[in-house]
Amino acid sequence: MSRHVVFLGPPASGKGTQGRRLAEEDGLAYLSTGALLRSALRDDTELGKKARPFLDRGEFVPDEIMVPMVLEWTEAQKSGWLLDGFPRTVPQAEALDEALNGELEAIILHVPDEELRRRVACRLECENCHRVAREGEGEQCPKCGGKLSARADDASANFENRLLEYRRLVIPAITYYCDRGRARIVNGTGSPDDVYQRVRG
Repeated sequence: MSRHVVFLGPPASGKGTQGRRLAEEDGLAYLSTGALLRSALRDDTELGKKARPFLDRGEFVPDEIMVPMVLEWTEAQKSGWLLDGFPRTVPQAEALDEALNGELEAIILHVPDEELRRRVACRLECENCHRVAREGEGEQCPKCGGKLSARADDASANFENRLLEYRRLVIPAITYYCDRGRARIVNGTGSPDDVYQRVRG
């Protein structure tokens, strides 16, 4: 049976770093909905036009935009996959369960708020492959050579709003998985390697 994983956590918790590594090592298709939306904004696609007003305010993109987009992607995958940052609401979790008959696992990264703020203050991201980097690593991505730049959604006011949105919308989705015995909460503090060992369980 194919493995289906959802990777959840607050902004700057390390979902991208850990999710990509797990997907690569386990041969899972990987989708970061955040990276997908940022690319759509940059390229001014139809999705980007629909999502821009919400992202500019630091809000999550509504279910009616996100659910069809993600389900179209999951249905196209012939083997296992990992979703980074989806579902972000209970209705999204329910839609995913309906499509999969509940056959998925949820990994949740827990990181204290002050650590999240510290991370986001110096975070950079590759505009091409979306690898996360830190200030001091230069201007080019060491993986693909793309340009490293700060993320607009990491601006202080925007980040705080995203954190509030996470508590308001994503925490109930996490509770949804916990209540069904399908969530595993992982301590997301420490080095990336230390966190990954916990992710692997």
